[in-house]
Amino acid sequence: MNRHLLRALGTALGFAADAAFADPGRWHPVTGFGRCASALEQVLHPTTDGPGVTGTGTDAATRGRGLAYTVVLVGGSATIVGAAEALAARRPVLQVAVTAVTVWSCLGGTSLLRVAERHAELLLRGDVPASRELLPWLCGRDPSVLDSDDLARAVIESVAENTSDAAVATLFWAAVAGPAGAAAHRAANTLDAMVGHRSTRYVDFGRASARLDDVLGWPAARLAAVLAAGLAPVVGGAPRAVLGTWRRDARAHPSPNAGVIESACAGALGVRLGGRTPYPYGVEMRPGLGRGPAPRPEDIRRAIRLMRATQVAAAVGAVAAQVVLAVRSGDGPPSGGPVVARRRPGDRTGL
Repeated sequence: MNRHLLRALGTALGFAADAAFADPGRWHPVTGFGRCASALEQVLHPTTDGPGVTGTGTDAATRGRGLAYTVVLVGGSATIVGAAEALAARRPVLQVAVTAVTVWSCLGGTSLLRVAERHAELLLRGDVPASRELLPWLCGRDPSVLDSDDLARAVIESVAENTSDAAVATLFWAAVAGPAGAAAHRAANTLDAMVGHRSTRYVDFGRASARLDDVLGWPAARLAAVLAAGLAPVVGGAPRAVLGTWRRDARAHPSPNAGVIESACAGALGVRLGGRTPYPYGVEMRPGLGRGPAPRPEDIRRAIRLMRATQVAAAVGAVAAQVVLAVRSGDGPPSGGPVVARRRPGDRTGL
């Protein structure tokens, strides 16, 4: 059976599994990856000096260790998943399963929106302390200094950014490079969350992870923004306003990708995102995105509707793209005839 059709089916099943079950409650592959990453970090960049490699040294040496860390973990993830797909090449059911399990493991869209909905419930009934306690699930800001509107803004910005990172990017790379591509992006994005921030400890060591995440997230962020623009009427917005906000404000954001999808979300909702953003390691002054009022707790549910629609549209697009590739490649064996091996122009393994 055509490899692209098998990937299309696996992608659809993986998205359906995420929608039905959210993240696996136990034995989550991303959790296991995080443990491996933490263990390797202590080898290459330990928290305390000791024999062998230490966490100190020249910037160049620290960046070199960070690069090795990124290559080993991202490359290893892609290689393992690509090898699993290759081993299943003669067994269509297993090949579909590899793609489905990988896509399900890499997606985080449903869990993201469920936590956002919980924030909306808490803030709408005035339970700011509980919302503060829940916020670290979504982002690394310091919740202790955030009021109700600040928390609403943090949730909306996180829902927008993570829809791009945890849903659209997974589906995009699954369509472009198969399950190995989805795994590579999820690995890079996880490392960025772990070591890619600008604290004193990680400003050099995490640079390679942060840059790779920017590169792999670049096309997905723009695809997510285009989809959000087209779907803006779902929340009473206008596509033209989304595109205008994106064009005007996104480039001022410190992230080349988060600024795109956050500005698109701000334009669709008619709110103003950005501003003072406290982290445990310091405060960042983010540029304003959009020209409306500051978001309120009730705007969280509007953001959820918009981003859920964006995720569904991305899934439909990913499956459709793989079906188109299947039709164009025509690599399925003739019905009732022998399988004839032949080379296809542009054929790739997906690694």
